[in-house]
This record gives sequence, structure tokens and C-alpha cells, in this order.
Amino acid sequence: MRGYVLINVRPGKVRDVVEAVSQLEGVRHADACWGLPDVFVYVETDDEKAFNGLVIDHIQKLDGVERTETHLAVA
Repeated sequence: MRGYVLINVRPGKVRDVVEAVSQLEGVRHADACWGLPDVFVYVETDDEKAFNGLVIDHIQKLDGVERTETHLAVA
């Protein structure tokens, strides 16, 4: 599965979140951005279970993450 996870982050935590999320298995690319959301993450996993686990069990639990919005690629 491929998709994008958009992350809103507490002030002062953007660099920390980008560094932490970049180290997670399945994350192919992460960028800090101006405006909202604060971080764009490109994800590739073998299946839906791995994608869900990455977002729910890892990304959403990172210190500084306030909110995520997930978009699955359909092409």
C-alpha cells in the first residue's frame, strides 16, 4: 500500500518529528513544510495491516504529534 500521512505538530517539535518518523519502517520520505500540515510523509507498506500499524501504533504516538490525516494512493 502507498499513501501520504499529513501531520500537525506542536510548536517547536517539527524537526524532532521529521527525524523520528523518517526512521520508521515503511516511511520512504518525510518533509517539514510551511503552513499546515507541518509534515508530509510518503509511506509504502506490504499491506493494510502494516500501514495501519505504522500510522496508529507509531506515527500517532510520537512526541509532538497532535493530529494526522491519511490519504491512500489508488493508482
